[in-house]
Amino acid sequence: MRTILLSSALVLITPAAALAKVPFFNATCGGGIEVHADEGGPVYINGKEAKLKMVGDAYEAKLGNDSIDFFTNPDGTVTASWTGKHGANGICQVDE
Repeated sequence: MRTILLSSALVLITPAAALAKVPFFNATCGGGIEVHADEGGPVYINGKEAKLKMVGDAYEAKLGNDSIDFFTNPDGTVTASWTGKHGANGICQVDE
């Protein structure tokens, strides 16, 4: 019984702990999209808080038609890309 409760507690804690790894960064993406992430989250797209989810080792921040995917490289830098309306996409310029 104790093992089951502990396992359930770890499942509930793990997603929140994963989101706590969101790095601080600012980025400019195509289409005039500005991104700001506070360390640990949240992530803002053009000043509005985006929905954030983890996808593998990366994150996806989504607001309306805009989606920003980002991850932390082994050297601590951030790489970000965006996808917008009608499949528009590109690499974001990250200012850490």
